Amino acid sequence: MKTLAFLASLLAGALLLPAPAAAQPATVAMTAEPVATDTWFVQGQAAMGSAANQNFISNAAFVVTPAGVLVVDSLGSPPLAERLLALIRQRTQAPLRYVVVTHCHADHLYGLQVLQAAGARIVAHAACREYLNSDTARLRLQASREELFPWVDEHTRLVVPDLWLGEGGSESDLVLTLGEHRFTVRHAGPAHTAEDLVVHDAATGVLFTGDVVFRGRVPFVGQADSRRWIQALDRMLELKPRLLVPGHGPVSSHPADDLQQTRDYLAYLRQTMGEAARNLESFDEAYARVDWSRFASWPLFAAVNRMNAYNTFLLMEHETR
Repeated sequence: MKTLAFLASLLAGALLLPAPAAAQPATVAMTAEPVATDTWFVQGQAAMGSAANQNFISNAAFVVTPAGVLVVDSLGSPPLAERLLALIRQRTQAPLRYVVVTHCHADHLYGLQVLQAAGARIVAHAACREYLNSDTARLRLQASREELFPWVDEHTRLVVPDLWLGEGGSESDLVLTLGEHRFTVRHAGPAHTAEDLVVHDAATGVLFTGDVVFRGRVPFVGQADSRRWIQALDRMLELKPRLLVPGHGPVSSHPADDLQQTRDYLAYLRQTMGEAARNLESFDEAYARVDWSRFASWPLFAAVNRMNAYNTFLLMEHETR
């Protein structure tokens, strides 16, 4: 329960007073940066979610085609999604066709209601269904309403996707075609989450990874299966992406290097915490002994590294039994 409470506290929220999104001032900068032909992304802050940053701590992206727009993730509050939609409308009046939800974490999920109302079909992995119907999702939204008000409030709701991958245990890729763009939506999990999806655009070579890749900051590991996460990173190389849009951090023009960076951090956690588990060390002793200097300068190291190490320590204790 302590872990659940802590995770819930990382999310955002607003409590009792109605606060329509359109009435709120824009307190954080958001710009759409070109990535490739027809392709833009917005980059969230390297920070923990808060009312001050409207939970703008993750990335989203969109691809404009004459046949419509595909969006990857919806950001962490409805007002952020309204601003994302405005950036899309500055570039096209083509209809929104799809929003691919890379995973069901609040900073990627809470803007969905805005994009669905604008006409988009929501695409997610079937593993999201259990989360969306869970007490965990309800408690996280409640915590978000308390901590991210007025950006997340009583009008913010969890959106049920329209199209599911992984139904009936099938892990076949989903291919979405819009104009000359052929998007392959692939299940990459269990990795950062059980439901991780990545999107590859064959027309441009851009790979949208969600939180399977964190660039330029310490990943949030949480309860992830880091062994399978490493395997997922290895499989991504098979797509031979030209550019990589991560769930957090700037676009990468050297995808293999940045896939490796996230991989190296996870592998180091497993190596050091696995050694401690095998030697029956206490976590506190092990954490104090480990040389973290390689990662200590990364943004959010102080905020999340100890928790990442602890959860990995528990995982490695289980794996070494």
